Amino acid sequence: MQRFFTIGFLLSSLVAGGPAAAARPAIALCFERQEVLPWRTLDGGGLNLELLNEVARRTGVVFEYQSMPWKRCLAQLKANQVGGAFAVSYLPERQALGAYPGGSAPDPARRLHVDRYVLVRRKGSRVDWDGKSFRMLDGRVGVQLGYSVGDFLRSRGALVDEGSQRSDELLQKLLSGRIEAAALGGGDAGRLVRGAMAQKVEIVPAPLLEKPYYLMLSHDLATREPVLADRIWKTVAEVRNSPAYQKRERALSLAPPAANGIAHAALQH
Repeated sequence: MQRFFTIGFLLSSLVAGGPAAAARPAIALCFERQEVLPWRTLDGGGLNLELLNEVARRTGVVFEYQSMPWKRCLAQLKANQVGGAFAVSYLPERQALGAYPGGSAPDPARRLHVDRYVLVRRKGSRVDWDGKSFRMLDGRVGVQLGYSVGDFLRSRGALVDEGSQRSDELLQKLLSGRIEAAALGGGDAGRLVRGAMAQKVEIVPAPLLEKPYYLMLSHDLATREPVLADRIWKTVAEVRNSPAYQKRERALSLAPPAANGIAHAALQH
C-alpha cells in the first residue's frame, strides 16, 4: 500500500508548535482530470482548491493534489493509495470507498460545495424534464463515466449512455444525434452552452437535482487519525462559511447560488 500520510505524526505537537510541527503531514488528494468551473481547473485553480489550500494552512497539513480519471481516483481511494478524494457526492455504495464527514449519513454542513445537474437538449428537441419526470424522451441521456447522476436518471426510467469521460464529448454526441439529451453539472453546462453553441443547444429550465459534494478521506486515514480527519472536515466548514470565501464564491460561481436548505430527495442520489 502506498504511504500517503507521514507516520508518527502527533496532532497535539503540531497544535502546540512542538518538534512534530516541523514535519508537516502530507496527504495525497485526488480529483478528476477535468475542468469543472468554478470548482476546479486543470492548472490548479478553482474554488475547491482555494478552499482546501486554506484548510491546509489552518490545520498545518500539506495536501498533495493528483488529477486523474474519476473512476481511477475512486479506485485509489478505496485501495488507500490516496488519503482523500474530492469532490464526491453521496451514494450509499460509496461508503465502501472511503469516509464521508458525518459517516453513513454525511453532514451537509461539512460539504465543499453544492452544485446542480441540468438537462441539455438540442434546439428544437421536444425532450423535457418537469422537475419530476421526463417527457418525450425517445433515446438515451448521456452522462460522464462514473458520475452518480446516472443512477438518478435510471431511477426516473431513462436509458443512460456512460461512454464519455468529458463533458465536451457529451455535447458532441448530442449534436450528432447519438444521444437525445445530456446531463451536465451546472457549471459545465453554463460554460459549454455559449456563443455559437447557444444556437444549437439549450438547458432545460428545471434542474435535474441539486447535491452537496464532499471531501472524502480514505478509511485508513480516518481510522488511524480520527482526530485529524475530524479537524480537516470541521475546518472545511469553517473556511466555506468565512466571509472571505463567501465573497470569492459569489464572484466566481457560474451556477446559481446554492439554497440554504437541501432537499432530502436530492441527498439520496
